[in-house]
Amino acid sequence: MRVVFCRSNPIAPDPRVEKEAKALVDAGYEVQAIGWDRSASLPLVEEISGVQVQRLHIRARFGHGLGNLPSLLRWQLGLAVWFFRNHKMYDVIHACDFDTVLPAIIMKMLFGKTLVYDIFDFYSAHLRRTPEWIKRLIRAVDYWAISRADAVIIVDDARREQIRGSKPGHLEVIYNSPDDVRSSLKQDDFVFPSGADLRIAYVGLLQVERGLFEILQVMERHRNWSLVIAGFGGDETEIAARSRMLENVRFLGRVSYDVALRLSFVADVLFATYDPNIPNHRFSSPNKVFESMMLAKPIIVAEHTNMDKMVEKYQCGIIAPYGNVNALEMALTQLEKDPEMRQQLGENGRVAYNTEYGWHIMRSRLLGLYRKILRQE
Repeated sequence: MRVVFCRSNPIAPDPRVEKEAKALVDAGYEVQAIGWDRSASLPLVEEISGVQVQRLHIRARFGHGLGNLPSLLRWQLGLAVWFFRNHKMYDVIHACDFDTVLPAIIMKMLFGKTLVYDIFDFYSAHLRRTPEWIKRLIRAVDYWAISRADAVIIVDDARREQIRGSKPGHLEVIYNSPDDVRSSLKQDDFVFPSGADLRIAYVGLLQVERGLFEILQVMERHRNWSLVIAGFGGDETEIAARSRMLENVRFLGRVSYDVALRLSFVADVLFATYDPNIPNHRFSSPNKVFESMMLAKPIIVAEHTNMDKMVEKYQCGIIAPYGNVNALEMALTQLEKDPEMRQQLGENGRVAYNTEYGWHIMRSRLLGLYRKILRQE
């Protein structure tokens, strides 16, 4: 069977898309992917992990709400045209998030394509600067799309509540777990200075709602600690500018997933402090938590973000109130002063990865779902 993934980013990188696509390739599926390059600067065609990635060059910015609507409509149209022109080249559409699913539904209706709707984030809850009535409209259309798909994937069991009221057919939970590459990584200084008393890493979406300005305040107070920030997003310019004002902070911008894992592996602690006032954050299950488990590294997360439940259950990190600079500083100080605690928290997370969240478990769920909807079992 031939599968096409579609994602409204350039897949450069996109760890979840890459892992799922590779799992299908290894199982004998023919897989390709199409992504949206908002910078219009990346290669139009590139092979990643044995999958051909094609990109549509449609210029747009991240995080600008309704200001991006014309670009979003051009992306929808471009994706629909690509689907139509190439409809003989695929059997299954694996649509990632709401901003790819509507063109996919059209292809399902026109050509009988099988549709897998993979919900990374519930779209209406993810919008930052959009009027509430538009969010309600998008939510209603999203529920309709869920009912039209042959299968729906969510990234955390807690998100069943977020889509309550919709009517999915086959529903599967596939967590954002990384592949197990810990044994292939080497412990060295990499981009951290050798004399730092505590090495901290953040790799992810660059938004103010991720607690990044708060940790920069902490770093200003502790010049003996080192922080590396990498990623991209709507607030990248502001975060980069503030980072470069501090000599113990290094800003890298966009990096490959291999580099991201290496950064996290050589760090002493990771953090993922998301604002719980954003609905998607209250149901969040980011790959940073599972990466910390796989790498056996402690992680700091914010209260009331769903991540705190996992961290508390498996005792694999520290929970702090979001936006509380003093609490964040206290948590990091505790981890600096107690290396044995850091090691124990990391080992606890590794046990959780091996028994509950490992990619070997998620891969089996994905392949089982595909066999089910394609009536192969």
